[in-house]
Amino acid sequence: MKAFLILEDGTVFAGTSIGARREVISEIVFNTSMAGYLEVLTDPSYAGQAICMTYPLIGNYGVCREDMESKKPWPDGFIVRELSRMASNFRKDITIQEFLEQYDIPGIAGIDTRALTKILREKGTMNGMITTNEAYNLNTILPQLKSYTTGKVVEKVTCSHKYEIKGVTSLSENGPLSGQAKFDREAFVNGQREMRPSITKELNGKGKRVALLDLGAKDNIAHSLAQRGCDVTIYPAFTKAEEILADRPDGIMLSNGPGDPKECVEVIEEIKKLYESDVPIFAICLGHQLMALATGADTFKMKYGHRGGNHPVKDLRTGRVYISSQNHGYVVDTDRLNPGVAVPAFVNVNDGTNEGLSYTGKNIFTVQFHPEACPGPQDSSYLFDRFIQMMEEEKNA
Repeated sequence: MKAFLILEDGTVFAGTSIGARREVISEIVFNTSMAGYLEVLTDPSYAGQAICMTYPLIGNYGVCREDMESKKPWPDGFIVRELSRMASNFRKDITIQEFLEQYDIPGIAGIDTRALTKILREKGTMNGMITTNEAYNLNTILPQLKSYTTGKVVEKVTCSHKYEIKGVTSLSENGPLSGQAKFDREAFVNGQREMRPSITKELNGKGKRVALLDLGAKDNIAHSLAQRGCDVTIYPAFTKAEEILADRPDGIMLSNGPGDPKECVEVIEEIKKLYESDVPIFAICLGHQLMALATGADTFKMKYGHRGGNHPVKDLRTGRVYISSQNHGYVVDTDRLNPGVAVPAFVNVNDGTNEGLSYTGKNIFTVQFHPEACPGPQDSSYLFDRFIQMMEEEKNA
């Protein structure tokens, strides 16, 4: 069946319908990852957006549910050059076409994704419609596209109530696992994601106790902490700071998430209270932006954002450059940063935008990129170790 991608500037791409056959309006963004399309689809930060994958062949290794970053995919739509109808992978559960149909995600294949990416780079991120209606009317559609906003999407992706993941050490026949521990993705609490270790050994509460504020958290954030022995308690995004602090965590993590950070007014007010506490804090992506806003800094929308697994960031403390996984359309404005509150800690090597902050006189550091990766390189996973060391030093102070 024919399908069309209509951009708000009037550009129309014609292709073939994939996934669900329904019409959708969304913000169109592109991701440069060569692999990891399932992790991209199940990243809650994509809520309210339709993704264009720049790599030309998507779906060739199918879908392995064990690699999902949350309980379901979140994007509004999926745009590819070519969708592989057959998947060659001994781990696969279903094909990506079946996956898109199962979760009612419409998409389009067979378009020139390179041309689309060029348009988004030159003109900036814009809204678009995926439709199978061959009798579409641009005069009717374009005003709808221009008026579309993603809205307050954090409340859509966060968990509904508090739950806990115990710290574990991962085991295998040949010793510790080097990568991501295997988790049972059928273990949900009232429909919310809660991962239980399958090949693991519990530490019975001997690790650090971390409070993770779920703003749209990828599962591998909690997993990365649990694999380092931390007991992780996950809280809904709108949890009061008093409740989190009353549980006496050794450290607090602010997760990634979707949307415009300035719309998270209620969350920002609670983060201000967390900032005033003496509890060590580590924040990622949206959490990084919200901490900046909570302490008087500003954020702005980028022209087309950073989305992919190949973004170089420089650690200003060591001078080392790491290749990072990223997914964001907003960035902290360092021109309006008070050095008495925070100073830049990481910078993007490509465009010089801020990639992290270190807070003056506080046990707080934040990064714009994803140290838990998946998909993407795990160069910066050492930041979780830095966070644990910071909690240990605070405990022994």
